Amino acid sequence: MNKTLFLWLLGSVCLSSCTFKNNKFPDESSAAINTIAVIIDDQLWNGEVGDSIRNKFASPVLGLPQEEPLFSINQYPVKLFEGYSTDSRNIIIIKKDIENKFEIKENEFASPQNAIHISGRTAFEILEILEKNTPAIIQKMRETEILQEQKTFKDSLLDTKKIQKKFNINLLIPKKYEYVMRRKNFIWLKKEITSGNNSLIIYEIPWKSIRRSNAVKDIIKIRDSVGKLYIHGSANKTIMVTEEAYSPYFSKITLDGNKAYETKGTWQMKNDFMSGPFINYAIFDKANRRILVLEGFCYAPSKEKRDLMFELEAMIKSIQIKK
Repeated sequence: MNKTLFLWLLGSVCLSSCTFKNNKFPDESSAAINTIAVIIDDQLWNGEVGDSIRNKFASPVLGLPQEEPLFSINQYPVKLFEGYSTDSRNIIIIKKDIENKFEIKENEFASPQNAIHISGRTAFEILEILEKNTPAIIQKMRETEILQEQKTFKDSLLDTKKIQKKFNINLLIPKKYEYVMRRKNFIWLKKEITSGNNSLIIYEIPWKSIRRSNAVKDIIKIRDSVGKLYIHGSANKTIMVTEEAYSPYFSKITLDGNKAYETKGTWQMKNDFMSGPFINYAIFDKANRRILVLEGFCYAPSKEKRDLMFELEAMIKSIQIKK
């Protein structure tokens, strides 16, 4: 009788354990922002496949004054895949196999997470899969990182009622930012960091201020006029202008369902030695017949700027325009 009871209890415990394991939710990802874990054997990593991954996923971020990688890459051999590497938000798993394969699995080992599975019979076939799918992979990973960055803001948010009242929009802004200037159609917020600062400015301009045929020139002209009005250095006659030595990067995107222009470049303080990167979004708010401009820029001469600018991008892309 005792033996039967013991076996029944043991079976119940085993069944319970198996059920728990099969229904276990993925762990929350604790990886640093903008990082990728690449699971690949050293032979492939040290050859053309590894070169392709580095060239594509660690290519320089557009608009920064110094070269910084789009993603920081950590490589692990396949045999070491089990363990801490699995909690990365972005994983690329590459191996040789009997069939060609490309698959994106969400939240496979952690949450949120993109697990990219790529296999091929030869290195050449793996390279073909990478070449074809890299743009979609990068877009997916950046969207995940933007959402993750915005999630970190929600732990300590700034009161944005002043922005809501003036521009009729909602934004997620960390509490470390402070209002430093408010004018009729202009707001400037700033966060102090070691040896520098991060800034967000918001303003609106008339509906036809930016011509489709001459968009970049109009955007630069407008941002320089705003710099002349509001953004000055400590020395006399120092104003923010767009750096003329480098052509800005320009693209068309959609923000909160509205057409928008994204412009990335470098600013400098005229008659001074200060400079840094900026990212400018001109949003065509058709419902309110206005162009809403949100721009982030940073001054951090002794720091890497990728993640500072990424924070500003995540703040701007949280925009919700009230109807």
